[in-house]
Amino acid sequence: MSLSYESPGRAVHLAPGHAALYLARAASLAPSPHNSQPWFFAEEGHDHGFEVHLDGGRRMILTDPGGRQAVIACGAALLNVRMAVRHLGFRPAVELLPEPGDSAFLAHVGYAAHAPATPDETLMARAMPHRHTHRGPFGPDPVPDTFLDDLREHARAEGAVLQVIDAPEKLRLLADLVRTAEELHHADRAHDAELARCVGPDGVPPRACRHHPDRTLLAGRDYLGCVRRFGGPYRRCPGRTGTVVVLSTPHDRRADWLRSGQALQRVLLYAAAHQVMAAFHTQPLELPTLRAEIQTRLTAGRFPQVILRLGRTTQTWCTPRRPPAEVLGRDGLRARW
Repeated sequence: MSLSYESPGRAVHLAPGHAALYLARAASLAPSPHNSQPWFFAEEGHDHGFEVHLDGGRRMILTDPGGRQAVIACGAALLNVRMAVRHLGFRPAVELLPEPGDSAFLAHVGYAAHAPATPDETLMARAMPHRHTHRGPFGPDPVPDTFLDDLREHARAEGAVLQVIDAPEKLRLLADLVRTAEELHHADRAHDAELARCVGPDGVPPRACRHHPDRTLLAGRDYLGCVRRFGGPYRRCPGRTGTVVVLSTPHDRRADWLRSGQALQRVLLYAAAHQVMAAFHTQPLELPTLRAEIQTRLTAGRFPQVILRLGRTTQTWCTPRRPPAEVLGRDGLRARW
């Protein structure tokens, strides 16, 4: 099977087996908890299919004990695979959880009928290398309501709900829950150490998390212990918080985590294509009691999966990615829990 696609200004032809490398590179650009990259990919040989697996050895045990966030990250990687297949000129044939007895085997992607990518799909495929997680304040310009409507539609297309939290009382409630979770995490020295290990040349760049985590309405991750070093309270800048949104799903099964990851990445790519970046604030979703409170009081019974701030910024940091040779296996090699 020989595949080709149009890149800006030239046609690119991929020899047998090379398409899998292209898909693995695209998948690896997805966001993951603290750049943990908890995935492993496999090809069936001669580009007959592409598999997405959870690499349990890279899951953050204390931050994500149930593996929910790791599966969401793999769902985001799966969306990148889908967009890359569309960029190659094919429709992806996706099967979620193809082997019920193998909880790490999350998805199989095949090549269906040939069809040119839509303008939105091309836009999102080209945005993959430009999407970066932001940490800290955004610029003062708000995200337009009409654009937020577009993002809601992209989330809905993947079976998720993107809810804007803009009522003052709901914003205060969410901010309090994020702050409570952040304080509980830092009261646990083992959790604190797990987070600190994420900072470095293979993880979160130190320069991306050097600011005090309380500079916006929602507390950020305190990777470097800034609260202990600089003290508090710190003057927050609500005007630089950006737009706060919660992504939720009607159910909370493994398949729903995968769908929410695809919805998340679809939202992030469309946003990045329009110079809107996102900051993650999932601390309260890592604690069952706080997550349940958000479900009851903010998301109308839906299961909250991701909390984000959206906005514009001129300052972004790239996080390193493992090369395809490290994440791509061949002939059905698979990662296990």
